[in-house]
Amino acid sequence: MKKTPLLFLLALLTLPLMAQKKCFTIDDLIPGGSTYYAHSYPATKYLTWWGDACMELGIDRCKNIDGQVISPALATLTLENINSILAAHGRKTIDHLYSVTFPDPHKPHLLIDRGREKTLVDWDNRKVIWKATLPPEASNADWNKMSRSLAYTAHHNLYVLTADGTTHQVSSDGSADLLYGTSVHRDEFGIEKGTFWNADGTLLAFYKMDQSMVTKYPQVNITLPTDPQEENTRCATLAPDPYPMAGETSHKVYVGIFNPQTAKTIYLNTGDPTDRYFTNISWSPDGTRLYLIELNRDQNHGSLDEYDTATGQKLRTLFTEDNPKYFEPTHPIQFLPWDDTQFIYQTRRDGYNHLYIYNVKSGKQVKQLTTGNFEVMEVLGFNTAAKTILYTSNEQDPLQQNVFSVDMKGRRTLLGNPTGWHHATLSESGTHFIDNYSSPLIARHIDIVSTTKGHAQNILTAPDPWAEYEVPDIKVGTIKAADGETDLYYRLILPTHFDPTRKYPAVVYVYGGPHAHNIDATAHWGARGWDIWMAQQGYVMFCLDNRGSEHRGLAFEQATFRHLGVEEMKDQLRGVEYLKSLPYVDADRLGVHGWSFGGYMTTSLMTTYPDVFKVGVAGGPVIDWRFYEVMYGERYMDTPQTNPEGYEETSVLGKAKNLKGRLLVIYGGNDPVCVPQHTLSFMRACIDAGTYPDLFTYPGDGHNMMGTDRVHLHNVITRYFEDHLK
Repeated sequence: MKKTPLLFLLALLTLPLMAQKKCFTIDDLIPGGSTYYAHSYPATKYLTWWGDACMELGIDRCKNIDGQVISPALATLTLENINSILAAHGRKTIDHLYSVTFPDPHKPHLLIDRGREKTLVDWDNRKVIWKATLPPEASNADWNKMSRSLAYTAHHNLYVLTADGTTHQVSSDGSADLLYGTSVHRDEFGIEKGTFWNADGTLLAFYKMDQSMVTKYPQVNITLPTDPQEENTRCATLAPDPYPMAGETSHKVYVGIFNPQTAKTIYLNTGDPTDRYFTNISWSPDGTRLYLIELNRDQNHGSLDEYDTATGQKLRTLFTEDNPKYFEPTHPIQFLPWDDTQFIYQTRRDGYNHLYIYNVKSGKQVKQLTTGNFEVMEVLGFNTAAKTILYTSNEQDPLQQNVFSVDMKGRRTLLGNPTGWHHATLSESGTHFIDNYSSPLIARHIDIVSTTKGHAQNILTAPDPWAEYEVPDIKVGTIKAADGETDLYYRLILPTHFDPTRKYPAVVYVYGGPHAHNIDATAHWGARGWDIWMAQQGYVMFCLDNRGSEHRGLAFEQATFRHLGVEEMKDQLRGVEYLKSLPYVDADRLGVHGWSFGGYMTTSLMTTYPDVFKVGVAGGPVIDWRFYEVMYGERYMDTPQTNPEGYEETSVLGKAKNLKGRLLVIYGGNDPVCVPQHTLSFMRACIDAGTYPDLFTYPGDGHNMMGTDRVHLHNVITRYFEDHLK
C-alpha cells in the first residue's frame, strides 16, 4: 500500500482551518469599540477641492489627484514647510494635513482649523495672512472666506472678529435664558446653526432666542468636582434645561443683522414673535435683502417673506403655502448664479419634495423643475457655465440616493454609478464632483465625475473590511403595509452558519419615526453592527421601514398624523406576520428593540400587543407625547388641548397594566431630548399596575451613549436577549 507523505496529510488537515473565516467581537462592530475603525470602517481617501482641482490630503503632503502640475506651489505644500511657517509665526504645529482646506481657488492659501486656533497660511510665500485665537469658552465658530470675519459665541453672547483683529461684542445681555447666535427652535425645520453671513461677509444675520418664559426641566448634574476646594458642590446640583412641552409656552425668536463696518445691529421688524417660527434664512446675492420662511405654530401655514437689510423692515410676502395637516420647510431658497432674478424653492406641495423656480420680482412661480414619485434630497450646487443644477434624489430607486443634474428645461440626467447611496461634493465651478458611495456589495467607492460629460475617474475602491469575517446572509424585500396597498421595505438577516431545519429566535429592530429610515442600498443594506453581532449569536434579525418614515413622499409620512405610533405598529405587525411565516423562525421567541422613537415603538408594541413579543429592550423612549417638545410633537400630533383623544390613544402610561413579557427600559440620566420623565413615569405606572419592567440608567449621558459607553450599552442589550429570549 502506498504511503501518503506526512506533510501532505498535515496540509489536508489544515486547509479547513486556513479557509475558516473569523468571528466578530462586539468591539469590531460598535462605534466606540477599541477595534471598530480597524475592522468595520472601510479605507478612504481624504479629498477636497482647490477650485476645480481635486486634492488628496495626506499626512505630510497634499497632491493633485490628476497628476497635473496645477501650480508650482504644490512642490512646497508639505507638512514640514507648513509647520515651519506656523512655528515662525508663533502658531501651534500640526500632525497631518488630512483636515486642511483651500478657501481661495486661485491662491496658495491653506486654512488650518484647530478648533480655538485658526490660521490662514500662504504656504508658497511663507506667510500667515490671517489668524484667530478664540477664548476657551467659544463655540459656534462661523468664518467667511471673503471678508475673513469670524463670528462665534461665548457665555451665550455673540462676537465678531474682523480680519484686522478687531473684536466686536454684538450682544452683552446673553444668559441661559437669552441666547445669541445659536441654533433655535430645537434644531427643527432644517436649522443647524444660528449665524448666516452674506456672500461677501460684510453683514451677519443671527438668531436671538428668548426662553425665559419656557418651563425649565430639572436635569440633575451628579459630576463630582475635581477641585478639592469645592467641597460645597459635592451634592448633586440642578442643571435646568428650558424644555417647551407640547401645548405649553414656547420660546420667542428674533433675527438680527450686524454690520461690522458700523458696529451696529438692527432687528427685523417681525412684530411679536409669540407662537411663530422663523426658518430657512437666506440672503439676496447683493446682500440688500434677507429672506426667511415664517411658520405659524400649528405648522400648517407658512410665508416666504422679504426684509430690507438696512432697516429691518418687512418689504413683502412673496407667497404663502398651506397644508391641511402640516407644512415643514427645511430648505432656504437658493438664487441661480446666472440669473439673480430667479431662485429655487423646495416644497412637497405635489406630494414629493421637488425643485421649483420662482421670479423674485413678481414672487410668481416660473416652473416646476423636477416632478415624479421621488424625493429630491439635497441641492448640491450649480454648474454655472452649463446652467444646470446638481442634486441628489431617490428617483433611481426608493432605497438609493443618486446624483442628478437638471437644466432649465427640466431635463434630468443621472450622473455617476446608477447603484448605491451617493454623497457628492462639487468643485468650485460645478464641472466635477467627488462621488463617495457604497452599495450592498461595495464598502466604499470614490470617483471624480464630470457633470457635463458624465465620465468617471476612479480614485478608490476600498476592500470590504468584513471580507475575512463570517458575515451572515442579508435579504431585502417588500411586504404590504396594513393598508393593504403600500409597499414597505424590510431587511432580514439570517444567523451565521444558518441551518434551515432549525428554529431560531428573532429580534425586530425598529425605529419607525419621521426623518429616518433603516433600509437602504448602502453597504450590507444598511445593517447596523449590532444586527450582525446578534446574527452571529444565533438570532434572525428583522427590520421594517413602516409608514411615517422618510423619503417615501408626503402621504406615506402623513399617514400617522395625530396618532403617532398607531399605524406604525400595525405595519410592524405585518412584518411580524411575515416573520412567523418563515419555517425557521420560532414564533414563541420574538423580541423587539429600538431607541428614541424606536424606544417608544418598543414599549408601545409590548403593551399594546402584549402576546406578540416575549422580550423587548426600549432605549431613550418617548412614553407620552405630552412630555415631548413643542415643534416636533405639535407638528405630528397637534396639541394636547386640540387632540386629547390622540394623545390618550398613543400614551403608553395607560397601557402599563398590559405588560406581560420581559421589558428592559434604558435611558440616559441627563437626556435632553426624551427627558427622564418619560421613563420614570412609565416605571411609576408599571408599579401602580403591578407589572414588572427592568430598568438601566446611564448617569450623566444624554439621549445617546457614545464612546465606550456605547459598547457597554450594546453588551447590556445583548445580555438581556440572551438571558430571556434565547
